[in-house]
Amino acid sequence: MQFTTTPTSELPGIRETLRATFKAGTPQPIEWRRHQLHQLARMVQENAELFVQAIAQDVGKPKVETYFAEIGPIVQRCLLNAEKLEEWTSPVNLVVPDWQKPWSPTIYKGGKGTVLIIAPWNYPMILSLQPLVGAIAAGCCAVIKPSEIAPHYSTLLSELAPKYLESSAFRVVLGGVPETTKLLELQWDHIFYTGNSRVARIIARAAAQHLTPLTLELGGKCPVIIDPAYDLKIAARRTLWGKAQNCGQVCVAPDYVLIPRQSQDAFISALKEAYAEFFPAGSLSSESISRIVSPEHHARIMDLLERTQGQVVFGGASSFQDLRIELTVVRDVSPTDSLMEGEIFGPILAVVPVDTVQQAIELVRDSKYPLVLYAFTESDTLKSEIVKGTLSGNVVFNDTFQQLAVNELPLGGVGESGYGRQVLKYTFDEFSYERASIDMPKQAEPFLTVRYPPYTEENFGVMAATAFLDIPKGL
Repeated sequence: MQFTTTPTSELPGIRETLRATFKAGTPQPIEWRRHQLHQLARMVQENAELFVQAIAQDVGKPKVETYFAEIGPIVQRCLLNAEKLEEWTSPVNLVVPDWQKPWSPTIYKGGKGTVLIIAPWNYPMILSLQPLVGAIAAGCCAVIKPSEIAPHYSTLLSELAPKYLESSAFRVVLGGVPETTKLLELQWDHIFYTGNSRVARIIARAAAQHLTPLTLELGGKCPVIIDPAYDLKIAARRTLWGKAQNCGQVCVAPDYVLIPRQSQDAFISALKEAYAEFFPAGSLSSESISRIVSPEHHARIMDLLERTQGQVVFGGASSFQDLRIELTVVRDVSPTDSLMEGEIFGPILAVVPVDTVQQAIELVRDSKYPLVLYAFTESDTLKSEIVKGTLSGNVVFNDTFQQLAVNELPLGGVGESGYGRQVLKYTFDEFSYERASIDMPKQAEPFLTVRYPPYTEENFGVMAATAFLDIPKGL
């Protein structure tokens, strides 16, 4: 398979084809949507090994991680969406005061139209197809633009999609910056972007030209707050596992640890023990961890490590030829260190000692809001303080990464980590809009005469009696 970009001259025509399909009402029938969802599940299931191989070629991801975090969730969520379509799309009859009940106030759910999905390279399948699942369920048509940095996956998707999905409704566009730039010049009814905040700002500016609504799934530095009273061995084991996923190249990876300084040594010892268990021969050549995606990313991560003023506890080795960087822990990292400049997005875990857990909470509160805040504690009081005293897209207690396995939880950021939500119904809602409606009966006309001119004091009194209700005493 060869990665071949889609000619930019074809992009307006692709968009027009999809718009015509949407305007014709093709995606509206529930059975049509269900069939497309089932077809998407079949595509992933029947070609699972091809996807595993393609993703391994792109990012060196182990088979276990691809099945665990990409293939399995997509198949499962396609089927769950298909099962829930009637429930999610049914009109909602509202509970209103008795005098408004004859108006039949109702909310209809409608698909927004023709949408654009721009996906990243680090989890190329789930971050391109999970938004597509929601778009299909909502009754939209979609262009999927996978990352050129994952060329094997992107090419495979472009070859398989037309064999399973309706091509007049769903298309894969291959390319890099020129193709994405051309796509962003076109008008879309929604754009769903997963990536970094720098590119998100470019996309937001382009979307503003057409008043296009956005979902931005970004990232940020995800902190881990450690309560010294918690079992440090479990905290270390679960934190290091979360950091090792895709070699740290994931927006929900633990980025840095905040721990009272008197417990740093014990936590570091527990990290060493977990590392020896996970990677007995070291992680540099292990088949149980991914590689870095490109020379540029490898150089960026090594630059951070070379400039750190912290102490490397273990790891630090690298192989530029194989694009490998050893899973690395750095202790005594200060808040102004190179490792704290931005999201590490690599296999380096910074350990930042603090005086107290309360200081850790303050540091998180004063930083840019992360996509996920992790905390290890069994104290309900401390959990409450963390929830009330910080802002983050998600907050997860006593584990890392595993929150992504809960279908019913929304994933999404706040502030610098993005906006909008996804997973199952949350993705459906992103690509839907609520269409309010009433149906005024003719029999209501005698009661509506008070609203018509000429306005009189008598009619005003009738309307005021409804508008100005008595406020209960004490409020």
